[in-house]
Amino acid sequence: LPDARDGLKPVHRRILYAMQNDEAKSRTDFVKSARIVGAVIGRYHPHGDIAVYDALVRMAQDFSMRYPSITGQGNFG
Repeated sequence: LPDARDGLKPVHRRILYAMQNDEAKSRTDFVKSARIVGAVIGRYHPHGDIAVYDALVRMAQDFSMRYPSITGQGNFG
């Protein structure tokens, strides 16, 4: 269930935390999603990669979330 404070699920929070630790920020170049998913699975999310990919795509879609958390480039969902 999403948290009442920010509306993020744990997998969304793990993705944002991994992106912050890997210096994938708004002022840097785009990073491949496989690198982010690998970092999340390796460090924080000991489950399958499909859930992380789906959450990552959902965070970039403007029709899924009111305010997209990340910017997707290329074929995103």
